[in-house]
Amino acid sequence: MNVVEVSTRRHWRDFHRMPYAIYRDDPKWVPPLLLERRLHFTPKHNPFFEHARAAFFLVYDGEVPVGRISAQVDQLHLARYRDSTGHFGFIEAVDDRKVFSALTEAAESWLRAQGMARALGPVSFSMWDQPGLLVEGFETPPYVMMNHGRPYYPARIEESGYRKAEDLIAYSYPGTLKIPPTMQRVLDRAEGRGEVRFRNIRMEKKYFESEVSLILDLINDAWSGNWGFVEMTRAEIDDLAGLLKLLLRPGDVSIAEYRGEPVAFCAVFPNLNEAIRDLNGRLFPLGWAKVLWRMKIKRTRTARMPMMGVRRRLQSSPLGAALALGVIRATRGFNLEHGIEAGELSWILERNERVRHVIELVGAIPYKRYRIYEKAIR
Repeated sequence: MNVVEVSTRRHWRDFHRMPYAIYRDDPKWVPPLLLERRLHFTPKHNPFFEHARAAFFLVYDGEVPVGRISAQVDQLHLARYRDSTGHFGFIEAVDDRKVFSALTEAAESWLRAQGMARALGPVSFSMWDQPGLLVEGFETPPYVMMNHGRPYYPARIEESGYRKAEDLIAYSYPGTLKIPPTMQRVLDRAEGRGEVRFRNIRMEKKYFESEVSLILDLINDAWSGNWGFVEMTRAEIDDLAGLLKLLLRPGDVSIAEYRGEPVAFCAVFPNLNEAIRDLNGRLFPLGWAKVLWRMKIKRTRTARMPMMGVRRRLQSSPLGAALALGVIRATRGFNLEHGIEAGELSWILERNERVRHVIELVGAIPYKRYRIYEKAIR
């Protein structure tokens, strides 16, 4: 068994192909687009690397790759928390304790060399990307920008000395969404006084840049009190917005204004995984045409709500809860009218009881759980 740091074209091919070997007999796994994955790991194409550095490792059994992992240090995390914490991610491996041990030891060794005293993960690459290891909910395929996994992964990682740091919950949300009467009355009073207005994002060229700035401000304010939060940068949201501008319709993003100030928003993404599931990761020669037709013409029948937030000063108030439900209702209603049949609201911190209570009030059902682990490494 041999551990190598990824450095050659062959290594990168094996790194990106590793999941295909792990999930070849798992009908719930969705092969990612290989071109997109290659770009995601290239610093000039991924703004994460503007404030982070990373290393990547493979384990070979003879000539056969049997495991992979990343190790990364995020300067924004260190500046915010000053906790000497690095992260690992993208872990995939065969069911072998020795392979997992070799992978985690390689990541930990690299992190120690960077001055880190604690390893946290899997975080792939950041909390804005695909955090957490699937520990419940293997029976259904992942939605766009969410992880899948093998049921043996949690035990293998725990055998390497890792313990739970935090769980993330994914909710299945129903075709109908009813706001509880008490919160509906709060909304009705505010709207009746002209204090609250709900509107769609403006996608026109002359407005779009300012709308993206508004969403960035709302995200970084609304989520700033969350465990593990690191601010999303302008480059990161611009990178995401460039893709979503091609896929989103104005009704997919709802913004709530209170007394003329934007104070809450919600975004629904079409489930790209539904459109690429049978492509085996390839866009050429005809995969790109299938994706465009399925996303723009046929449209997906599933969607994910990855972003919802209310400004911090309103989060503990009845009005804040009502605004959250109002923007969820607006985007959900739009998608139901346009053929969406099922959806996921993800992810929510297990400890975020206030938000979990709000979304469970309207019938959302927890159905997947993702775990982030931690370990002292010095």
